[in-house]
Amino acid sequence: MRTARGRDVRGRVERMERTGSGGQGEDGHAAGGGAGDETGDEAGNGAGNEGEGAVRNGERSQEPSERTPGRAPELAPGTGSAGEPERAGGPERGGGSVRGGGSVRGGGPDAATGAGPGSGPAAGFGAFGRRPEGGGASARGAGPLASFAYTAADEEKQRGVRRMKLTATGLLLFVALVYVLATWAKNSGVGGWPGYVAAAAEAGMVGALADWFAVTALFRRPLGLPIPHTAIIPTKKDQLGQSLGSFVGENFLSGEVIRDRIHALGVGRRLGVWLAEPAHADRVTAELATALRGALTVLQDSDVQAVVGEAITRRANAMEVGPGLGTMLEKVVTDGGHRKVVDLVCARAHDWLVEHGDSVMNAVQGGAPGWTPRFVDKRVGERVYKELLRFVTEMRDMPEHPARGSIDTFLTDFAADLQNDADTRARVERLKSEILGRGEVQDVIASVWSSVRTMILSAAEDERSELRLRARASLMSLGARLAGDERLQGKLDGWLEDAAVYVVTTYRAEIVSLISDTVASWDADQTSKKIEAHIGRDLQFIRINGTVVGALAGLAIYTVSHALGG
Repeated sequence: MRTARGRDVRGRVERMERTGSGGQGEDGHAAGGGAGDETGDEAGNGAGNEGEGAVRNGERSQEPSERTPGRAPELAPGTGSAGEPERAGGPERGGGSVRGGGSVRGGGPDAATGAGPGSGPAAGFGAFGRRPEGGGASARGAGPLASFAYTAADEEKQRGVRRMKLTATGLLLFVALVYVLATWAKNSGVGGWPGYVAAAAEAGMVGALADWFAVTALFRRPLGLPIPHTAIIPTKKDQLGQSLGSFVGENFLSGEVIRDRIHALGVGRRLGVWLAEPAHADRVTAELATALRGALTVLQDSDVQAVVGEAITRRANAMEVGPGLGTMLEKVVTDGGHRKVVDLVCARAHDWLVEHGDSVMNAVQGGAPGWTPRFVDKRVGERVYKELLRFVTEMRDMPEHPARGSIDTFLTDFAADLQNDADTRARVERLKSEILGRGEVQDVIASVWSSVRTMILSAAEDERSELRLRARASLMSLGARLAGDERLQGKLDGWLEDAAVYVVTTYRAEIVSLISDTVASWDADQTSKKIEAHIGRDLQFIRINGTVVGALAGLAIYTVSHALGG
């Protein structure tokens, strides 16, 4: 008999090894798929001496044992469902606490591996969801998100839940004791009150048990029994996340809700009143200056210079400059703006001729033919110099000199050619490309950023700089206008509403999926424990209220029945 049962256990162990079962049970307990209920030699024969039936690499058992209906998850070593006494159906057999990746201690005389029905807590993967010492994975192959881990604060809240559980359970035991005493008194012949008390206590027990079942079914299977529609949060976590995401998307992320909410806030008026205060304007200006300095500090000068230079060059190459230059030159000539330039050139030419008369005469003499007499060359040079000096002097002193008119005519014709003559425009474009292609010009373009950056940084750091003073004044002016101009307020509110509605309607699916995907990524057991830690204390009042309301209802029903029945 013993040998047959040992073979049966070994067969189950081998099957579980092939199917990946025999791993960890609910929330840190070894599932009962490793060994049977036998101790001593049977447990040793059933599970072997190598830890084959215990947790393998920390993986959850996917096939429950034939003998073990299941266990409710526990939150702390040595406790049952969330701190209540264990209800696994009798003492543990055939195994001790699981450690690491499968080795166990305790059990029968052979120190057999495996776990009996609802065996002890896993040492490496218990109440706080820590990974097994053997390095195994969690229940679904990946541990819970670090941001959703079961923390020390959650454990403190869980202790409060346990205290409330003890209170609710104590109340259940109290009404049970009252029922026993009232029934005993009634059966002993005491008339009157024992019937009422017993009815109230009986109904209170029913209400307490019903509400215990309802509260427990949210987080685990009551008494470990596979009752349908229990363990709602662990088994329906993903569906709850999807429902929550859909609910948020339909009721909070609709365009009408967002628009109405922003309109009710009156952002434009509030912002105007706030900005109109000098202290607030100073604060915004300082923050903007800080942000500007930070952005300029982060940017690499070489990268920005390359971008600026490339942008300016590309823009200059793409835009034809001839017509623009022609229009500008035409306007300058029409307004007479070029005459001061002509005056300056004539004055400088006259001064140069006066200072360099000998150079002019020598140049004329040097260009004369070799067969002419030297005195003739000298007389010609002097004559040319005098005429040239006279001509420049007349141009300088006579605004209506014919040469000035000729310059006006030339500039007018050149401006027209720049705008209308294809050949002139093409020549200007070629000249522009040659100028932009020169390295000196590119260096000047690239250096623009350095100059601008230095200027902006200096202005941003100086509280009394023109840039910051103008920014402050502009903010205060904008605030004053926003505070008193309802039309401007409506325009700003409309922009904000349109922007918010656009973001919500465009990215609603992504926002909703963020909720559902985040919930789906949470570990089911960790989620259940964390939610219970946060709301479990309030849920225990349901049990207390159920006991009280049940007792009052039972008392009322008994009283009415007794009154009607005489």
